[in-house]
Amino acid sequence: MTESQPAASTRPELLAPAGDWDCARAAIANGADAIYFGLETGFNARARAKNFSLDDLPALMEMLHWHGVRGYTTVNTLTFADELSTIEPIIRRIAEAGTDAVLVQDLGLVNLIRRTAPELPIHASTQMTLTSAECIAEIEDTGIERVVLARELSVDEISKIHAQTQMPLEAFVHGALCVAYSGQCLTSESLGGRSANRGQCAQACRLPYELVCDGADIDLGDQKYLLSPQDLAAFSLVPELLEAGVVSFKIEGRLKTPEYVANITRHYRQAIDSALAGKPVTFTQRQVEEMELSFSRGFSPGWLHGCDHKMLVPATSSAKRGVLVAEVVSVDDRRKRVKLELLGRLKAGDGIVFQGDRAAGNEQGGRVFTVSQNGRRVTGEATRGVVEVDFPRGSVDFQFLKPGLQVWKSDDPALTRELRKSFSGELHGRDIPLTIDATAKVGQPLRIWVQSPALGKLELATEQPLEQAQKHSLTEESLQQQLSRLGGSGYSLETLTAKIAGNPMVPLSVLGKLRKEMVTQLDEARQQMATRRRVIDQDLVLPQIQAEVEPAKIEPGDPKLIVLARTMHQLEAVLRADIKTVYVDFQDIREYKLAVPLAREFEATIYIVTPRIQKPGEMGIFKALSKHGADGYVVRNLSGLKFFTGLGAACVADFSFNAANQLTVDWLRKRGAERITPSYDLNRDQLLVMAENCAAHLLEPVIHQHMPMFHMEHCVFCSVLSPGTNKTNCGRPCDEHDVKLRDRVGAEHPLKADVGCRNTLFNKTPQSGAEIVQPLRDLGVRTFRIELLNDDPPQEIARVIQLYRDLLAGNVDGEDVWRELKALNRVGVTRGTLEHDRDPLAII
Repeated sequence: MTESQPAASTRPELLAPAGDWDCARAAIANGADAIYFGLETGFNARARAKNFSLDDLPALMEMLHWHGVRGYTTVNTLTFADELSTIEPIIRRIAEAGTDAVLVQDLGLVNLIRRTAPELPIHASTQMTLTSAECIAEIEDTGIERVVLARELSVDEISKIHAQTQMPLEAFVHGALCVAYSGQCLTSESLGGRSANRGQCAQACRLPYELVCDGADIDLGDQKYLLSPQDLAAFSLVPELLEAGVVSFKIEGRLKTPEYVANITRHYRQAIDSALAGKPVTFTQRQVEEMELSFSRGFSPGWLHGCDHKMLVPATSSAKRGVLVAEVVSVDDRRKRVKLELLGRLKAGDGIVFQGDRAAGNEQGGRVFTVSQNGRRVTGEATRGVVEVDFPRGSVDFQFLKPGLQVWKSDDPALTRELRKSFSGELHGRDIPLTIDATAKVGQPLRIWVQSPALGKLELATEQPLEQAQKHSLTEESLQQQLSRLGGSGYSLETLTAKIAGNPMVPLSVLGKLRKEMVTQLDEARQQMATRRRVIDQDLVLPQIQAEVEPAKIEPGDPKLIVLARTMHQLEAVLRADIKTVYVDFQDIREYKLAVPLAREFEATIYIVTPRIQKPGEMGIFKALSKHGADGYVVRNLSGLKFFTGLGAACVADFSFNAANQLTVDWLRKRGAERITPSYDLNRDQLLVMAENCAAHLLEPVIHQHMPMFHMEHCVFCSVLSPGTNKTNCGRPCDEHDVKLRDRVGAEHPLKADVGCRNTLFNKTPQSGAEIVQPLRDLGVRTFRIELLNDDPPQEIARVIQLYRDLLAGNVDGEDVWRELKALNRVGVTRGTLEHDRDPLAII
């Protein structure tokens, strides 16, 4: 076996989730090429999963590598400034254990990992929000070796990205879909002080909302779950994704059961293998139902075939339902039995749920006790016709059942038992596939080169040179027949090619001996791979990197207040309040033509704000923005930063870059940002620690705003206020209507569209960071921003601005500002992300 690292896989990878040991075993047993998992130490986007301990890592990686499976550790949350010294030793342990890669969200953390463990591959998490080849180009020099694409991309968009980059691309193919862009959802943070960017998502998207349009309630009937997408199921699209350039097919589900992992992994193993063999990828109805039973909110292609907002979010449910199996014919409340018209298979022991309003508490369900048909008990599965079912006493409240209700099978104990068998007891993983190249020539030994993506490459040869055949000469077919006899060895021959010169003869005993020696050497390589450890330099690198970060400096002069306006009405009010630097973030791109001249009239500096997302084909938006002659730009993604700094324009890197530590701030500075807005995930103390450790004069914190919660490709306007399905045929109801979404506690949150037709749901309640202004000033912060949302009367806008002016001038303190704002806004003002002691589930 060669001493070099195993060759990179040229085969597409099936990547399965593993929230615990059983999930890892289930993935191995059902054909995964790799798993991804988090650690109990934190820094992973599924804090509620069981996860693994650092002490588990060596044994976990040994188990994976023995079976030819790769293991990727998720370090895919933001890292705060005071956590960098904690995460460095964790990275060392991850690398030493032989982990195959780490998934990372934090841009600043990448350099720390690269210098701590130079041989440890880094994959950019989907939390990094890389949505185009232009964005990917900006992280290629960091050492990142793979990008997990945003789930909002279509197959066509993925193909365009692949055509413009050499970066290996990973894409989600199955599981839950977040309605918001990963890395750009601040809902749990805004409402509860705990963030998805820290692995603590409270899933507010799965809750019911009511639609308020132009001040009036809109009756949407059963459509209550306006932000809850159906689950992604792309098994039929595997051939298209292969052609588009996807190298890793990712299954979501680190919070799911091991039976789910087993079920979904084995089906996608079949889909990928069929596609590679040139066979059609088709599943029977029963196979699809099996996947739905493990978990399903309804299957969809997600965004892979483009935007169809009505399809993606039917809005009638947000929880697992499984398989539609029947419809209620009649209810016998006295005998506690229900008559059903079957649409699928049903048997005693199955779990079912009746259509109902879960939010109102009247959805009913239970485990079927008996199934009867034509007066006789059915011992197996009933598959058609009318049946009667009953339930264990007290499990179903029959007053909520009525004819016509749909019935869903949510659990099949027989399927669960079958799936558990696959990973219980002795673990048998998928045979490691081998590729063999052979040369055979009379007078020379037979040589074979055996290659496996998991184990690298080895070379073997017969002891004696080959003789001239008298009767039966060696053929490629006979060589393949003998070397493929690997049953029970843990290996399988996938392909063999042979160059045969003349008519050599090889006795079967010699081929048998060669095959046996091949298996022996493969086993040795397998053991070496299983126990492989990386050697890591034990010298800490964080102090070295910290010394390279631009130091803080206290700049003379008064602090500056900047105001962001979202309408021309607000802009005029801001300019009349004598604000000399304004930002404009308009829904209608044409209005910038009016905004820039207006700012010039008031001798004010004006920056235009870019969209948060740039997808293939959307660089034209940046070009259009650049034509208005603004003084600078507030950029919200990597491609925008590159584009506008390339024009020599002044740029501010906005909150969407998620700068949560000094390393990220410095990284953005080196990319041309003149100032950086800190992440909204930072509380008071964390922001102060970051300001202490970085060039604080580069920071531009937002101290007053309505928090942007959900930022979505999904358009609620189109979904429920238009007969169309996407932006090409919706008629743009966003231009005509003022829309709010009312949550369970009655708060009405404003919904806005941007120039790219993406929706943002803002928190109804403004948030103030007034109390932290003076400590930040003391550390050297000189630029502060407030952001407007509502078209309040000009005098109210002017009053808000004056309050913060007085605060910056030292005429009032933070508590004074907070009290006056609370009275002024009438709806209440929170202290925003500066306090993290709320329970998101209680508030949401």
